[in-house]
Amino acid sequence: MNLGTLIVGPREHVVAVAELDDTAAAELGPLLRVTARVVETLCRPEQTYVCMWSHGRDARKHLHIAVQPVTAEVRARYGGLRSEQLQARMLADGDEPDIADVEQFCAQARELFREITDSSLEDRS
Repeated sequence: MNLGTLIVGPREHVVAVAELDDTAAAELGPLLRVTARVVETLCRPEQTYVCMWSHGRDARKHLHIAVQPVTAEVRARYGGLRSEQLQARMLADGDEPDIADVEQFCAQARELFREITDSSLEDRS
């Protein structure tokens, strides 16, 4: 996937949204919203995809939710593809962002997650 894609997943082994317990289900929505805000703030995409992946080779493996920024540049690089066709092509091509860019993005994302979390905690006080 492209630079800026973050993966959200439960700590417990779960292979489907339907298997989430009440606590995990209640935490998922707010976590996805914050994750999408981080991606949108740092990447300024035209669209942010949020989609579930759980496939292993022959069966469900583990629940992963990709939060992926999609910019005009990304779409142009892949011939204008969108949605699952874009993601499938990206995965098939095996293109990976430069590790230094990934490390820089992760540092920025960690800081932004901290800021959002701290702000949310202050709002509750």
